[in-house]
Parts: sequence; structure tokens; C-alpha cells
Amino acid sequence: MTPEDIRAAFIEDLTSVAPDIDPDTLEDDAHMQDDLGLDSMDFLNLVSALHKRFGLPIPESDYPELATTAKAVRYLGRALAG
Repeated sequence: MTPEDIRAAFIEDLTSVAPDIDPDTLEDDAHMQDDLGLDSMDFLNLVSALHKRFGLPIPESDYPELATTAKAVRYLGRALAG
């Protein structure tokens, strides 16, 4: 998967969890909780959706790697590359 594919999939899962987020104006460095207002349950639902989509374990210790879209794309890219 290319970084663009990973980003598109991440944004699809993010907006399914938080439909009020506009994918067209989403900045890659916007913090999921601080800037976008995801609460802890929304964030856990996002992690679950990403786990289901990519088939990757995402341990709680790695949650900071999903704090922004840019960080999440890098993290998922590394994890998928194995």
C-alpha cells in the first residue's frame, strides 16, 4: 500500500467514527483529541476500525503513534511493511 492509500483508508475510518470531521479540510498534523475533539471512546473505535481494516495488532503503547494523520500513516506504513 502506498502512503496515499493508507492515508485514504485512515481518513475513511476516522470519518466513520467521527462523521463531523470534514476530510477535505483535515490537516495531517491535527491532533485527534486536542484539535479534532475525539473523545477516548471515539479514539478506541478508530483503533478498532484500523485493526479490522489492516489486520494489525495496535498495542496501547503505540496509541501515541496515531495522534495525528501524518503520524498514523507513517506508523501503519511501517507496520504493514513488516
